Amino acid sequence: MAFLPLRSVPLSGSVGSLYDEWLSWLGEELDQPGCDRNELCRSVLTDLYFPGLKSEAVHGTQAVLLAQMDPRNVTLEPEYYQEIDTEKYAAAKPLLWLWEMFDRSPVGENVELGVRFRRILAKKVFARCGKNFKAFPFVRLSFGYNLSVGDGVVVHRHVLLDDRGGITIGNGSSISDFANVYSHTHDIVDGRIVYTPETVIGSGVRITYHATILAGTHVADDSMVGAGSILTRDTRAHWVHVGVPARPVKEKSAEERAAKAPPTPDPLAE
Repeated sequence: MAFLPLRSVPLSGSVGSLYDEWLSWLGEELDQPGCDRNELCRSVLTDLYFPGLKSEAVHGTQAVLLAQMDPRNVTLEPEYYQEIDTEKYAAAKPLLWLWEMFDRSPVGENVELGVRFRRILAKKVFARCGKNFKAFPFVRLSFGYNLSVGDGVVVHRHVLLDDRGGITIGNGSSISDFANVYSHTHDIVDGRIVYTPETVIGSGVRITYHATILAGTHVADDSMVGAGSILTRDTRAHWVHVGVPARPVKEKSAEERAAKAPPTPDPLAE
């Protein structure tokens, strides 16, 4: 078994300065008291997908496609939920749409640019976003504003964070590719009856590949949910939980925890 912390990846030429300049511009625009987030989203997405295009030059199907660059022309699933806070969602929606459409664009798979871009948006959308948050492509959120994230949290590709009832994620936790974290569930007789208990993920937690965390569960500090598992009840601190439903199968011993290597520098840190 090898100890393999992340390594730094240098950018070629002046592209690092190019990225810095663009991200600084985006952050400054969002910090403006009178920032029109809808218009900012429309402008950025139009430049990403249709650079140099004049809107009056397109008609029919092309005009419909161009209209999708403006979040005011789009409806998203959370807008149909009865419990939505319309004021909070109105502020979050343009940035959620910008996030999703950025990921689908040619720049979306660029790790260096994408992690920093999503971090800027997360700080404007989440209830709380700690230092060094990292989100990889195709993370999906529900409301966004019911998500509270600590320091050093990592969310990998194609993760669903359903924050309808609220999700809290503690410091240093990691959610692996294709995992799902829910904070709502439906009545088994009448699906229109919806329960929205908060889901809490503690600090130092690992939610691994394709795992599902059901609404209202508490994932205790330093516990792990194994690949493909479905968590239906609270975990025990320092224990590994696997299966459908997930059950505790192994405790990380005090000796193992004490022998853990100290933190190493993160090349994607702020």
